[in-house]
Amino acid sequence: MITQLNTDRTLNSKAPAAQPSPVLEYLQQLHTEFAPVKDGKVATYIPELAKANPDWFGISLVTTNGTSYEVGDSRQQFTIQSISKPFVYGLALEDHGRPHVISKVGMEPTGDAFNSISLEPGTGRPRNPMINAGAIATSSLVVGKTAQGRLRRVVEMMSRYAGRDLSLDNEVYRSESETGHRNRAIGHMLRNFDILTTDPIPSVELYFKQCSVSVTAHDLAVMAATLANRGVNPITKQQAIRGEYVESVLSVMGSCGMYDYAGEWIYTIGMPAKSGVAGGIIAVLPGQLGVAVFSPPLDARGNSVRGIKVCDALSRHCDLHILNRPNPGETAIRLKCTGAELSSNRIRTPEESQVLHQGGSRIHLYQLQGNLHFATAETIVHDVMSNLDGIQHLILDFKKVLTVNESACRLLHEVLLKFAALDRIILFTHADHLPLLRRYMKVKLGTRYSELFRSVPENDLALEWSENRIIESSLPTRKDDRPVTRGHYELFKNFSANDLIAIAPLLQRRTYQQGETIINAGDDADELYFLARGGVSVFVPLEGGGRKRLATFTRGMVFGEMAVIDRAPRSAMIVADTEVTCDVLSTANFDGLGTTHPELKIKLLENLCLVLCRRLRMVNRKLSVFD
Repeated sequence: MITQLNTDRTLNSKAPAAQPSPVLEYLQQLHTEFAPVKDGKVATYIPELAKANPDWFGISLVTTNGTSYEVGDSRQQFTIQSISKPFVYGLALEDHGRPHVISKVGMEPTGDAFNSISLEPGTGRPRNPMINAGAIATSSLVVGKTAQGRLRRVVEMMSRYAGRDLSLDNEVYRSESETGHRNRAIGHMLRNFDILTTDPIPSVELYFKQCSVSVTAHDLAVMAATLANRGVNPITKQQAIRGEYVESVLSVMGSCGMYDYAGEWIYTIGMPAKSGVAGGIIAVLPGQLGVAVFSPPLDARGNSVRGIKVCDALSRHCDLHILNRPNPGETAIRLKCTGAELSSNRIRTPEESQVLHQGGSRIHLYQLQGNLHFATAETIVHDVMSNLDGIQHLILDFKKVLTVNESACRLLHEVLLKFAALDRIILFTHADHLPLLRRYMKVKLGTRYSELFRSVPENDLALEWSENRIIESSLPTRKDDRPVTRGHYELFKNFSANDLIAIAPLLQRRTYQQGETIINAGDDADELYFLARGGVSVFVPLEGGGRKRLATFTRGMVFGEMAVIDRAPRSAMIVADTEVTCDVLSTANFDGLGTTHPELKIKLLENLCLVLCRRLRMVNRKLSVFD
């Protein structure tokens, strides 16, 4: 079974079923790789656990944003066992506070097995709450008037973590209780040292019952993600534990959760974790995600063999070690919009504008920010895949990205391949300051690098390129590059044939070569240009010698129009993108129209007002997107 659950971040129901998330595909790869592993043995010291199928194997990953990924037997029921210990420890902290709990249970690792009788000399205090002695002491601290009331509080607490109602597996409980003589002996030792101040048996029985709560790998991943989310269930948004105690729970999981394997675990895998003898393992990456693996065969230390292999691979391949964390920030997506909301600076004809009005929504631009690693890149990938059905051209803007690591590159590479398979395009903008991204893509894409990794200096050029593809697919191909007739100029809209004849003598035909500067910043504003053939771009200089494109005009359009309004010196330069033919109207001739043909001057001014209004609306649209 391969599943991606959609909670708060629901996938578009129209997204192609054949295009699962790269995260989900990676979990499936891990499941396929480790399913053949036959090492380890199913726990038998609790008879009911011996009935588990050694081939059961499920993986689940839940992010703090509420997205769930799961593969294999992720919905197979099993008992939580020792994974209950950190959660009950958190409940004890809430009931009594740190000082009292610490007086009963320490927080130092023992280096011993989970069922070791590890008590401090003299005080009898268990070394930590993750070994059985500490867990029994912790269970005794759960507040309740009756044994049934205390059990109900424990199960309700775990249910809040899991986001659903959990229940007791009575068969496993009876099996544990009938064989749990060592744990009863531990309880009596704790009573001897006054760690337990009443009859120890009810506390030991509560411990047996908390270990017998039935869960799935998905439940455990949600519980782990709740700890990663400072105690708030990322799916239900319900508070499972007060945030101030999460750090204490994760601290003992980090130092003691894997018993005599805890040191090597935190060194190599690097996430606070807890295992259980039924075959479950949870791992928590604070602020980002929770992972759970279920596979009954255990190693000599009582940890799931496949579970450790999966967590190790996840940590190494996705860079999840807790001590190698850049600041993740709130979200990696700073801004997202479509081509219907934000257009390029190329001034379009009315016909082209209509096409983009209808089809611009197929262009999606994501402005990214912060440090991109597995968890932050996953939010981008999830969002893109959720909207996949509506995206033809995807622009990823890296201008505000600080760093990108290999796990983020891996996810972006997988998305790039998916887009390529669907004949869709990804454009990477402002990515030159991230050499790792380019190197990674070059290695992974090989001979397809230049074809698939489209790196564009800025968003405007990427938008224009995408718009051109949409226009080309919607409008008939026009190879005619002859100058347009004067009746097609936007300022001559509604001009009669006589009007055009009257104004023709005032226009001077000029030709410019590609790359030639037509207007320089600071020039006198004494001419108005009608573009008959070719295209021009408007630039302003930048500090450091570069320049930024403000707009691009094509045939039929007007530029230099401010000359007839304020007559101030030119504020930008205009350069010919191609060979250009223009009709030029001097401001002197324009002024003369007021005497010879005042009605033409009025028409020109009216049309100029309409042109400027359209351009102002376009600017306002852009500002509203970036607000």
